[in-house]
Amino acid sequence: MKTVGLIGGLSWESTATYYKLMNRIAAERLGGIHSARLLMWSFDFAEVAELQAAGDWDRLHDLMIQAGRTLQDGGADLLIICTNTMHKCVDLMEEALYVPVLHICDVTAREIRRQGCSAPILLGTRYTMEQDFYKERLARNGVKAVIPAKQDRDEVHRIIYDELCQGKILPSSKQAYLDIIGRMAGEGADGVILGCTEIGLLIDQEDLAIPVFDTTILHARAAMDRAMEE
Repeated sequence: MKTVGLIGGLSWESTATYYKLMNRIAAERLGGIHSARLLMWSFDFAEVAELQAAGDWDRLHDLMIQAGRTLQDGGADLLIICTNTMHKCVDLMEEALYVPVLHICDVTAREIRRQGCSAPILLGTRYTMEQDFYKERLARNGVKAVIPAKQDRDEVHRIIYDELCQGKILPSSKQAYLDIIGRMAGEGADGVILGCTEIGLLIDQEDLAIPVFDTTILHARAAMDRAMEE
């Protein structure tokens, strides 16, 4: 089994989900008391969120490259970033590192194509929904995502940072997400990308009739597929 390096703490709530999923996959596939070979770098998310809000992506790129180097020097064979938004840094990370970074958009797009969805909703942080890095990566993989209206984007973003990243799971916020998805499904959307790794704490496939693409689950599963390749 290869060693996977996790860049986490972005927030730790979803990083804990990655850790559980990947160890469970290892145990299910290998049996007994097997678990995943993992290394982790965990940020203080408050510092990262402050830089995001300030638009200081140059500093964030530097921090992500430093985290990647720490993990590759520690013996990681591949890296995953346990968040969607910070995949904005992947291109520069790949230039600076010699171990591969498994991109969350690539594995998500593959599942969207497999299920035949043509207009999935993209929910995530404001940066993920409004900047081009995420939508363009999906498009290169043959997926054209649609995003909510401005007021709805603001609410989706607020709930992520003010609630989900702090472990607050509120029924009113779940209903807000379901209302947004319902409106967009009525306008022709045929799936929904949980494009923030915390959103799966709030909603899942059981809540919706259209396909739900939980990026955390898809990413963790793909990382273990790669780690356990012969």
